Amino acid sequence: MNGEPGSVEVARDGDVAVVTLRREHKLNALSMHMETQLLTALRTQEVRTSRAVVVTGGNTVFSAGADVNEIRTLTPDAILAYYRNSGSVYEVFAELPQPTVVAVAGYCLGGGLELSLAGDIRIADETAVFGFPEIQIGILPSSGGVTRAARTLGYGRATDLILRGRRFGAHQALQWGLLTEVTNKGSHIRTALTIAHEIAEHDPLVVSVTKQVIHASPDASQAASLLLERLAYAVLNRTTPAAHAHDEVKQP
Repeated sequence: MNGEPGSVEVARDGDVAVVTLRREHKLNALSMHMETQLLTALRTQEVRTSRAVVVTGGNTVFSAGADVNEIRTLTPDAILAYYRNSGSVYEVFAELPQPTVVAVAGYCLGGGLELSLAGDIRIADETAVFGFPEIQIGILPSSGGVTRAARTLGYGRATDLILRGRRFGAHQALQWGLLTEVTNKGSHIRTALTIAHEIAEHDPLVVSVTKQVIHASPDASQAASLLLERLAYAVLNRTTPAAHAHDEVKQP
């Protein structure tokens, strides 16, 4: 899977899996072939046995977006089949049980932004450029972009971003809450790995259950969200060895 045009590279850095998009000559455009390779990568042993996952496009570009020319010629039935096959990669990525950190440099547009929004934590270096240009060609973000942008940025900012089709840089993305950190040029992958390793030090069951509670909370009522927290706590308190060492937890 390594070295071929449009390939996706998978490596391990200790307990952290590193998935790298390798289609630089096409700005890591997410063709159906590329999406299929990414699906395969997310199902490898390296990823499945990891405690955290870092996804990056390398040092110059994350992804300039999906290859919309492939989809524009499809019939409605074929489009639905696409979302069941290679187009499912965005949801597969979002639903990984372990936490995911996305490391962005350069363009992160269209489908690339949708992929990054499907991650749990986003880091970018100062060269990053974000945007949804779909409105300019008569379509909309359709792989979770509308939904996740609204939840991450809020209704107003998501509407502004999607309907105007404009682009914005890393510091604006940080201010809007899309990113958790902006790094110097070329430091985004190292920073993402540091964060992933920090998370990987914790009990994997606790991390996975907590991630699922966080993901479910926005769709739940306050009462249901509180109940989910308490049920998850009760389960973890009975099943994880670390939960029985409360006295050893360091106080701030």
